[in-house]
Amino acid sequence: MAELDNVPDDQTQPTDEILRALSTVKNEPLPDTIPTPTEYDQLRAELRERPHNPEAWRRLIDNAENSGEIEKIRESFDALLQQYPNTSSAQIRYIGHFLEDPSTWTEAEALFKKFLIISPSVDLWRFYLTYVRRVNTDPTTRDIVRKSYEFALNYVGQDKDSGDIWRDYIQFLRAGEATTTWEEQQKMDALRKVYHRAVQIPLENVESLWQELEAFENNLNRITAKKFMADLSPAHMQARTTLRQLVNHVSALYPAPPPATANRPELILPSLPTFNAAERTLVGKWKAYLKWEESNPLELEEKDKAVLISRIQNVYRKAVIRMRYYTEIWFMAYTWTNSVGKHDEALAILRAGMEANPSSFLLTFAYAEALEARKEFEEVHHVFDKFLAVLRTNLEALEERSKATDTSLSSNGFVTAAAATTTVTEGGTQSTSSSFNTQVSEDKPPKTSELAERRTEYGLAYIVYMRFGRRAEGVKSSRAIFGKARKDRWTPWEVYEAAALMEYHCSDDKSVASRIFEKGLDLFGDEIEYVLRYLGFLISINDENNARALFERVIGTFPPERARPLWERWARYEYQYGDLDAAQKLEKRIAEIYPNDPPIKRFAQRHIYLGTDAIAARDLGFAMARKATSTTQTLARSETSQSIASTGPPPPSTVNKRAGSPEYRKRDDRGDYGQTHKRARPLSPPPVRGVDRERERWEPRGRRFSPPAPSWEHRDRDRAPLPPPRAHEREEEKPRIVTIPSVISWFLGELPTASAFDGPVFRTEDLMNLFRNAVIPSSGRKSPPAPTPPRSGGRPPPDYGPYQGPGGRTGRRY
Repeated sequence: MAELDNVPDDQTQPTDEILRALSTVKNEPLPDTIPTPTEYDQLRAELRERPHNPEAWRRLIDNAENSGEIEKIRESFDALLQQYPNTSSAQIRYIGHFLEDPSTWTEAEALFKKFLIISPSVDLWRFYLTYVRRVNTDPTTRDIVRKSYEFALNYVGQDKDSGDIWRDYIQFLRAGEATTTWEEQQKMDALRKVYHRAVQIPLENVESLWQELEAFENNLNRITAKKFMADLSPAHMQARTTLRQLVNHVSALYPAPPPATANRPELILPSLPTFNAAERTLVGKWKAYLKWEESNPLELEEKDKAVLISRIQNVYRKAVIRMRYYTEIWFMAYTWTNSVGKHDEALAILRAGMEANPSSFLLTFAYAEALEARKEFEEVHHVFDKFLAVLRTNLEALEERSKATDTSLSSNGFVTAAAATTTVTEGGTQSTSSSFNTQVSEDKPPKTSELAERRTEYGLAYIVYMRFGRRAEGVKSSRAIFGKARKDRWTPWEVYEAAALMEYHCSDDKSVASRIFEKGLDLFGDEIEYVLRYLGFLISINDENNARALFERVIGTFPPERARPLWERWARYEYQYGDLDAAQKLEKRIAEIYPNDPPIKRFAQRHIYLGTDAIAARDLGFAMARKATSTTQTLARSETSQSIASTGPPPPSTVNKRAGSPEYRKRDDRGDYGQTHKRARPLSPPPVRGVDRERERWEPRGRRFSPPAPSWEHRDRDRAPLPPPRAHEREEEKPRIVTIPSVISWFLGELPTASAFDGPVFRTEDLMNLFRNAVIPSSGRKSPPAPTPPRSGGRPPPDYGPYQGPGGRTGRRY
């Protein structure tokens, strides 16, 4: 106790010194632990997320160059050239930063070695030659400069823009000193060889080079000059002709570059395609140009095949740089390179194209097939795994955007499509018309039109992958790939169908195929297309019991508006291969589901085979109606074309306009024909509808040429006659008969067809007014002055009375 009494009472309390220190710390401002990112850092972060932004790359480069920090310049240009390899404008600006100080020339030379060999750019090679001549100014280093020129011309000497390099090389050789006769002769021989090579290439200055060569040879020897010029003339003329064609092709491919800023060349960077009309036109022009180059317009002989290959190779290198994100150009480059025997280089082209376009089906499938042909199966597996990962990432990003859009719409008071399409089935349970109803849980993707399309394409990649596995490594490999697909939440129903049919056709195993279909039914039981495929498969293998059980099991799960294809598919089977009692029972069930269908429709469907509907054609008169319509239209055309007996032209309001030329519609890039803007005639037969997709899948292709079944929905109303056309339609249908003299008829018959005309189009009314107002002078009287032509749509010109023309014929002047 005594010891405790000796302990001071305030030792557990902070001293005044500690309190003063704490107050000082409390009053001091806290340091900013998170520095504010600079504009350069913000641009780098933005480009990591969205690297396909040319404008952001330009701002990044400008920011780095304006900072003057060599590390930023090096980092920004390296990142840019990784995204846009072989961009010569960026390479020139990059190297230029290391040419300002002789101490950094070593790094500039390293960049030249890195860029030059694979670059087809004349600008970059010209920049390199300028550097070489700047460094090698001593007379003892002339041979280095000469070799540099030869080195450059071997790579880009066939380019039409390399004419100034040829001219500089000639001037360099001409300026060389020759102290002896032998050296002078060597100098003249070198000049002659360079001239002879240059004048046979379609260079922009090939004509001036030809004139220089002619003067050069005449100064040496007029006799030998005539021989040399005569020998070179055919190749030179071919080069001049090719140059004109080349300029026509290339002028549309390279638009004028933007003006340079701050004495720096503007960066020319390709953008992601949108495939609008202008871009599709540009792709077509590139394809035409590349095919033209492949056709050997210079008519080089077999001994110069290496020159031709080098020329086309450089053209394709320029094409894939400028059209970096158009995979069709990459595929053309691969195909041509492979065709000339450069297989390794062709594979390198595909790899570069896939690096630029990682989600390209075209390049990935081509690369996988090329590797499969080389028996590099492990690499093929790696390619497909990487490709599927890219597609999966794109699907997940699209899913996030779709969810964000749905959330935004819901917050603004709109009802989502999935909620709006909810219906009640016959069993009283709720169902929606979405094709992904069973995938509402978190591990199943939602349904949007774009997402469904991308998901189907994703399934195509798995299907092609399974085909490779079966071809290269057997059924076991394809089953392993399908096993991976089953664990993938993005796998669509098409993969299950493809796997089942592969088992059936390649392994002749119905049981395995049926089990795969059944597994798919657990996931895609609400997909009407999948159920139709499964039902068709069971029918095709003659498994009637399971087919009937499948139909009865799933038909009640679909609302009537979606179940109709399923009813029709089973009805066709029952009508063809079932007994009469079963067909009548099924017909009764269909009548209960679809009470608005006329009885004659269901009865006629029981008696149709391959689209031949004799009941509609004969008993209901549809064949005769079509024949009458066709005859009426034929007579109307013949009456219009054969009316040639009129004494004068009718008033302008009744003049029949000349029939328009047939519209030869051009295909767009996808191969479809554009829709015509003309309205269909009231009496024209309805357009032929294609055979339903389900029958196309399971019936032979050769049987699809029969006429389609008639539209029963329009026959059940006591076959009421077609309503009469409106007044303006009757006016259009009624042929206006205009007869013209026989000589004019003969003249019109001698004219070429309308399809041969490709010139300007004149307004018919203005042309007719010009003819009406033309005054033909007679031989015995002075013609009155021509009247002022009326405006389009005004009154007809006045009648000037009869006149007597040449030959004594009389008529009326209009």
